[in-house]
Amino acid sequence: MKKEDMLMMKAIAICFKPYLKPEEAMIYCNLKHSALAERLQAFGVYKNESGYYSRAELDLMMSGSTGRMPSQTKAAGRG
Repeated sequence: MKKEDMLMMKAIAICFKPYLKPEEAMIYCNLKHSALAERLQAFGVYKNESGYYSRAELDLMMSGSTGRMPSQTKAAGRG
C-alpha cells in the first residue's frame, strides 16, 4: 500500500471518530498547535479525562458557533 493511500485512509477515519487525540484534532481543524490552543481556549473546549477532544465540540468551534460560551457567561454572571 502506498504512503498516500495510508494518509487518505487515516484522514477519512478521523472524520468518523467521536473523540480525537490532540494530534488528530490539529489535522481535523487544519490548525497548527498554537492556533488550535488559542481557539480551544476561546471557545471553552477541553480534553476529556482520557485526553481526547470531542469531535462534536470541535465541529461547533470550527463553525463559529457560540454554543457553549453564552451558558458559561450566564453562569459566571449569576454567581
